[in-house]
Amino acid sequence: MTDTPVLRVAGRPVARYVTRPELPDRLSPRPYLHPVTTLGGTAVTELSPADHPHHLGVGVAVPDVEGHNFWGGRTYVRDRGPTELDNHGAQRHVTFPLRDPDGFVQELRWMAAGGELLHERRTVAATGLGATAWALDLTFALTNTTSAPLTLGSPATNGRPGAAYGGFFWRARKEAEPPRVLTPDAEGETQAHGRAADWLALVGGSWTLVFAGVTDATRRDPWFVRTGEYPGVGSSLAHTARTPIAPGDTLVRRVVTVVADGRLGRGEAAALVRKAVAR
Repeated sequence: MTDTPVLRVAGRPVARYVTRPELPDRLSPRPYLHPVTTLGGTAVTELSPADHPHHLGVGVAVPDVEGHNFWGGRTYVRDRGPTELDNHGAQRHVTFPLRDPDGFVQELRWMAAGGELLHERRTVAATGLGATAWALDLTFALTNTTSAPLTLGSPATNGRPGAAYGGFFWRARKEAEPPRVLTPDAEGETQAHGRAADWLALVGGSWTLVFAGVTDATRRDPWFVRTGEYPGVGSSLAHTARTPIAPGDTLVRRVVTVVADGRLGRGEAAALVRKAVAR
């Protein structure tokens, strides 16, 4: 069985999962989904774009795990700014306990400095929502396998305001015009960025992505949103303070993303999220 699963909805391929990418260390090698497409065939992810080569489609990435960079690129150092450091970690595939055409369960080791810091169980599933939309359901569970407490940080917790990225992250399709941003009660990057919301939508030229936290803990995480510089959305694990994981403890987050053809309005986005989360 191939190490590159292809997710399908009603027999139609909608996403390719690269399990063992061959990438330089400074990109923090890790599995990713790319390309992800709408049912109509429009790609809604980008891989290693020129502006941020370490942005790898859809996946899980954390810029600071006890000082180790699992995001890729430079590390934000307090009072120094973005700095090239030899501190990159890598996510290593262990096994697929479950594989189906519409999803999989994966075991991963987060490795840095010659040892394992975290063990992850990742669950990914694709579900149809009708003729023009489907949902990607991604859960990750990070267990501290060391004998000491670990903390997860971000550039924001290291002194860079507004840069609380780290966790689930989706690098979206870049077009001539930035996508529109919608939440249940706000519009625009500046209004949505850094705030918690039941869901958040990126509306592109002919496609829409609607992101929603499914668990209480995920819904409390503020959204990280970029549209002007580049189109990307993440759910922030370390927004204003570092997030601790005690030895043997597990941090769990679950995000469902609606992938739709067409430019959805607020009501349509909300309806599809409700349908996706109810399944």
